[in-house]
Amino acid sequence: MSEFSVKRQYQDIEPQEVLLDKLSQKEEERFGVTERKIESPLSGKVVRIFFLSFSALVAFFFLKVFQLQVLEGNSFVLMAEKNIMRIKPIRADRGVVYDSSLSQLVWNKPSFDLILDKRDLPKDPDSINRIFSDVSRIIKQDQKEFRDKASQSRDYRVLILENIDHSTLIALEEKIDDLEGFEIENNTVREYFDGKIFSHVLGYTGKISENELYGSKGYFFSDYIGKTGLESYYEDMLRGEPGKAEVLKDAFGRIISKSNISDSRAGKSLVLWLDSGLQKELYNEILASLLATGGKKAAAVAIDPNTGGVLALVSMPGFDNNLFSQGMTKKEYEAIRDNPLNPLFNRAISGVGYPTGSTIKPLIGLAALETGIINASTNIYSPLKICIQNPWYKDKEDCYSDWKYHGWSDIRRAIAESVNTFFYQVGGGYEDFKGLGARLIKEWLAAFGWGAITGIDLPQEGKGILPDIENNWRLGDTYHLSIGQGPFAITPLQVATAYQAIANKGKVFRPKIVKEIVDQKNNPVEEVASEVLREVAAQKGNIEVIRQGMRQAVENPAGSSFILSSLPVKAAAKTGTAQTGKENYFHNWVTVFAPYDNPQIVLTIVIEDVQGEQVAALPAAKNVLNWYFSKY
Repeated sequence: MSEFSVKRQYQDIEPQEVLLDKLSQKEEERFGVTERKIESPLSGKVVRIFFLSFSALVAFFFLKVFQLQVLEGNSFVLMAEKNIMRIKPIRADRGVVYDSSLSQLVWNKPSFDLILDKRDLPKDPDSINRIFSDVSRIIKQDQKEFRDKASQSRDYRVLILENIDHSTLIALEEKIDDLEGFEIENNTVREYFDGKIFSHVLGYTGKISENELYGSKGYFFSDYIGKTGLESYYEDMLRGEPGKAEVLKDAFGRIISKSNISDSRAGKSLVLWLDSGLQKELYNEILASLLATGGKKAAAVAIDPNTGGVLALVSMPGFDNNLFSQGMTKKEYEAIRDNPLNPLFNRAISGVGYPTGSTIKPLIGLAALETGIINASTNIYSPLKICIQNPWYKDKEDCYSDWKYHGWSDIRRAIAESVNTFFYQVGGGYEDFKGLGARLIKEWLAAFGWGAITGIDLPQEGKGILPDIENNWRLGDTYHLSIGQGPFAITPLQVATAYQAIANKGKVFRPKIVKEIVDQKNNPVEEVASEVLREVAAQKGNIEVIRQGMRQAVENPAGSSFILSSLPVKAAAKTGTAQTGKENYFHNWVTVFAPYDNPQIVLTIVIEDVQGEQVAALPAAKNVLNWYFSKY
């Protein structure tokens, strides 16, 4: 054993330990501190509190982990996937539209949209400001506009600019790699042939609204959707089925891979009954008539009375549907929106319609024949005016005038020369002669479909109105109704549809724009069958009498439609002049069917607010039918 070591139980004490111990004692003496034993056992209460606190902490962490991993795990997974995975549309080719001879009326035109994906924006505010400033400069749009649009959007992806013009597209493509969060997306817009002429038939597509997006299935925020016309009515058929592509990106927004989840399927195309040449001719002739008479508004419908196929449908003024599909300036939109003539309104089919004037007379005449009020040879004296006692003042009379003196007249002459006093008596009665009465007149008008929608394959059809004959109705009102005046209004479509039954001797077909559905290669998919809406319960002999009256209107020099006698085929017609409520302004009507022996077309034209006694609709009808039958 070394002389410097001290032996003790269990272990040896080294010399340095002795030295350190002495130093420690000196320090204790210096500061007055004495080493003493301070250990004491914890109470049971403290141990329990500590244990419970520790257990609660462990339980909290366990429950939080359970919540994050089990209860909310899927949502966090989805959130993570949204940071790297994008679902993008594979747009289907939208079906196109052809006229009856397969001349194409609608095309799909490539376009490009600028899209912002808010998930791909950098986190640094300065970088975002730089990017937004660059985008604003390139697209020449105040960045506040698209910042607000982005912040208000419920979707991650926001449409910033649609249908980008060529120069802006080039500028964007040069910088797009530096514009994090922004991308250029391929799309298509519709291009319409002769937009103004076909606008109310074809309608237009436009960017889907937020309400449309969240109220429909299978659409993307940058999709186009049918807004009016055939584009709207046949939206489900035209649009096809879009596909979906999955795009994976890394943390820097770079594309890692692309894969198709589902392929798109092209939409079906429409073949119309419409004759595009007839449509253009009708439009141009009505325009010429408006210019000649100072009118501003008009409508026309041409129907095949053997099928119900709509050969032409015009409403004026029209609008260029290309502006709505391909984009317009704010000034252009305001010009259409604020136009008092309301060019977006389809006058041929929508609203309550117009009073028909004497266009009603063939229907009144058929009702009188069918109910036995008159027969084909009945002659009624038709003076220049008839007068009846005023219902409120016994010493006064109410008189109802004709446009000229006619004398004795039968039904054929009354139709041909449009004899008002004949129809006053047939409709309301006079002295000992009993007329139809308002109730029977209304029933027969309804039998032809007046006052009810036809069900044409276009949206927003109006049903017109028949008069309320129950309240404050008097004999004078029946007289007015008998010649197409008073509190009722019918659409041009309903007039043309009703006259089918006179042309074809009894059948009212549902008017239809679309004739056939075809695929992308024009192979037939579905034929749209003709559909009889109603058969008028009238004897064919009585219908023939009405037809003869309309024929006399054309071939008789005294007839109201004599100018049609020069057509290359025999025609039958009935004109009408309806009061408007504006003094010395009238709605000018004509309905024609031809050829007389084998009708192929029923044409109805109404020109609104024609001043004085100008003839407006009839010359337009003559020129249109002359072109039509010279062509065929």
